[in-house]
Amino acid sequence: MEFVTVFIIAVSLAMDAFAVSVATGTTYKNFSLYNAVRMSLFFAVFQGVMPLFGHWLGAGFEAYIVDFDHWIAFLLLAGIGGKMIRDARKHTKDEHPNPAGLWVLLMLSIATSIDALAVGVTLSLVTNYIYVAVATIGVITFVLSLIGCKAGQRVGHIFENKIEIIAGLVLIGIGLKILVQHLFF
Repeated sequence: MEFVTVFIIAVSLAMDAFAVSVATGTTYKNFSLYNAVRMSLFFAVFQGVMPLFGHWLGAGFEAYIVDFDHWIAFLLLAGIGGKMIRDARKHTKDEHPNPAGLWVLLMLSIATSIDALAVGVTLSLVTNYIYVAVATIGVITFVLSLIGCKAGQRVGHIFENKIEIIAGLVLIGIGLKILVQHLFF
């Protein structure tokens, strides 16, 4: 059950990077495979490293928050999910600059992984296998980002920001599951 939760969190976190990848593929039809792999690697590294930092922060506070950690996990995941939904409703294709440049790629990587920092705090409350969780997040982000670039080139105009809304709803659902599990089971 723990791996399933981490897997769902990983997929949900990767949706920001996937959405940017789809937008990139949609906007820049000639985005090369080299640039797609490069962007996917950046996203994967940042998505993997940020939860690790969040985990270290969360582990330092565990003794102080053990009695209400389920509320913290719920509030963080619901807040992140809500932010993803709100942001998805505001995005347009024109908001995504060409990520082929290093500076833009770094900014996009940081922007798509900020949520992963907060989720890392939650991971310290959900799993003892943080390195497996981080690796899972990184690999899933890489694969989905690469798929997103290519899918965006083919059918990105159909999905646009709906993927990010679904990911936000999934994160809220995971937060509710954690809360209900700790309160009633």
